[in-house]
Amino acid sequence: MSQVKVFGRREHLQGKQQAISDVIQRALVESLGLPADKRFHRFIALDDADFLFPSDRSVANTILEISMFVGRSKDTKKQLIRALFAGFEDELGIAPNDLEITIFETPRENWGIRGLPGDELVVSYRVET
Repeated sequence: MSQVKVFGRREHLQGKQQAISDVIQRALVESLGLPADKRFHRFIALDDADFLFPSDRSVANTILEISMFVGRSKDTKKQLIRALFAGFEDELGIAPNDLEITIFETPRENWGIRGLPGDELVVSYRVET
């Protein structure tokens, strides 16, 4: 299970949500083995005054916060991060300097999904990778 929050300037995100989501989902599927149809992405479009960042970043500056079950290896998480940097640069034209990624891992029992605590939920993919 994973959920992704995408933060960026409103002017930059407008009309690009699907393309950004596609890049994120492809990286999640390829790196974590998530089902392609399990897409939980939220876009938080901020006004210029609400999204401040260093002067060496552009208006394309984007922050990803990824919440997921605990269980992936360090190498698997690094693979995901590298896939996101590559996809954002190659497919969206967003330089690595303009992308920041944070992964938040929480125990399955801290999730509530489809009426169950996450540790009682049967999923169709491996979490321990």
